[in-house]
Amino acid sequence: MRNYPRNYVQKKFWKKWWFWVLILSVYVISLYFAPIPSLIAAILIGAVVVFLISFSIAYFHSERFVSIKKNIKHYIDDCNELNYHIEELRSSYLNFKRLDYGEAEFHNISRYNYKRGRIAEAKYAPNVYDCSKTICDSARKQPFKYVCKYFNIREDETSLEAFEEILNNFLAAEDGKKLLADYRQDILDSIAYDVPRIIRKLFPEKLERELGFDQFVFNEFYYPVFSFRYISAGGNAGTRFDVIMDIPMLERFINYLSARVQFRKSAAGQRQLMTPKFRQYIISRDNYTCQNCGNSVEYEPNLLLEVDHIIPISKGGLTTEDNLQTLCWKCNRHKGSKIYNTEFQL
Repeated sequence: MRNYPRNYVQKKFWKKWWFWVLILSVYVISLYFAPIPSLIAAILIGAVVVFLISFSIAYFHSERFVSIKKNIKHYIDDCNELNYHIEELRSSYLNFKRLDYGEAEFHNISRYNYKRGRIAEAKYAPNVYDCSKTICDSARKQPFKYVCKYFNIREDETSLEAFEEILNNFLAAEDGKKLLADYRQDILDSIAYDVPRIIRKLFPEKLERELGFDQFVFNEFYYPVFSFRYISAGGNAGTRFDVIMDIPMLERFINYLSARVQFRKSAAGQRQLMTPKFRQYIISRDNYTCQNCGNSVEYEPNLLLEVDHIIPISKGGLTTEDNLQTLCWKCNRHKGSKIYNTEFQL
């Protein structure tokens, strides 16, 4: 099996070793000072906890559990591969080519000692434009215009196609999140009668981890953000305006670009915009069936379907009905992911 990168999240405090050391210390001290009835109750509670932990350790090393894990390994590997593919879709914006402007080292040579904390922390970051208060206020009123102007996004068909691909990938990722959760739950439900109830109820996270599931992170932090930031000379005042390119905003941005672009590669009215509605139309037109392998949601309810350009955009393909097809995520990856074929410069 391929070793996919896991998405680790910040551990809760009750998952850290020092928390349980603290609990154990309090428990031991309470045993020393507690009266007899409380002492008996504490010992019983401690015995139950020790039994449950020992039982879980013994179960996850038992032949019965190893056999269950072996029987469903194919489905877990498939689930993890889908999880990895969704992460690729969510990262599609980061994979587009950008111009490398290099790096410069900042030195303050002014006569005045501007060393406020905000100034010291004002470092270059991707998609952050440090500007005057006037530009920041203007960007708030006309965000798309200023995003294009100050982040070097050309108002041409190449940019339009690139952001249509980003939207297409993000829509597939959102669909994939729901299907992935259902797929994982279906796998767990299939072994519900084979796994002791105590394990399923008290150790659900450990059960998933021991079965081999990669960690799933269902957040919305992958959307591109273009920020306009103003910080005063002394660092005491500042404003910041963020343009978050989530799915509704991306659709509006695509419509903005389309209004500014003269379609050079297609006849008037022939080219379509890749919108959520048009994407759903293509999938429905193809009867929710992969046009390569023939698999469909009728046979696999948790199948992730994607809209693919038959002739890739990078090779001159257009967003037209006759150049779009529905593929399952496996066939689309096998064909050659459009994520890595699209070339886009900011």
